[in-house]
Amino acid sequence: MKFYVLTLFPKMIEGFVSESIIGRAKENNIVDVECINIRDFTENKHKKVDDYPYGGGAGMVMQAPPVYNAYESLQKDKKVRVVFVTPSGKTFTQNMAKEFASQEELIILCGHYEGVDERVLEEIVTDEISIGDYVLTGGEIPACVLIDAIARLIPGVLNKEESFENESFENNLLEYPQYTRPPVFMGREVPEVLLSGHHKNVAKWRLEKSLEKTKRVRPDMLDAKL
Repeated sequence: MKFYVLTLFPKMIEGFVSESIIGRAKENNIVDVECINIRDFTENKHKKVDDYPYGGGAGMVMQAPPVYNAYESLQKDKKVRVVFVTPSGKTFTQNMAKEFASQEELIILCGHYEGVDERVLEEIVTDEISIGDYVLTGGEIPACVLIDAIARLIPGVLNKEESFENESFENNLLEYPQYTRPPVFMGREVPEVLLSGHHKNVAKWRLEKSLEKTKRVRPDMLDAKL
């Protein structure tokens, strides 16, 4: 899968995707991430890409032409989805990650300052996505969140396919508690059932714990399951 990121700060993205699981997936040519610097597409000699908002107000707004020209430089078919990461978008979910992971290519637009001229958003954006009800200084961190959540669902990115099958949000349940060595830590022992080697009992225990945690922490997920 190929990700294209339209951004004013490519180094923020490049540093993130060069490490850990995503970095390994890039080295193995399973995923690719290309950053397009929007500043390269401004006609302003000072590489200025923002201006004061019409109607007044605090802050600056990213101008439409540089953003559009950066998008046009990719020469992509209109069928390629363009995601704009914004606090006002739909909240990103695991199901959305699965949907995006089925795409061959995805373009992510990172806003900055007080926002992006609405006209270019209307022209190129297919999906407006938020990672939560809070405001960040730019779209680069949310873009990294999307790339990580989507890429890890692509076959071959994780070492074992089952690595994500029993995670939180699969089957509308939060993940069960996990334990590893040592068997005793600060007086707390690993649950005996996990040491029994009885796979059926382990599976039953994990389901019970998933249900308990979901009911305690995210009861809304159980309501959606019904």
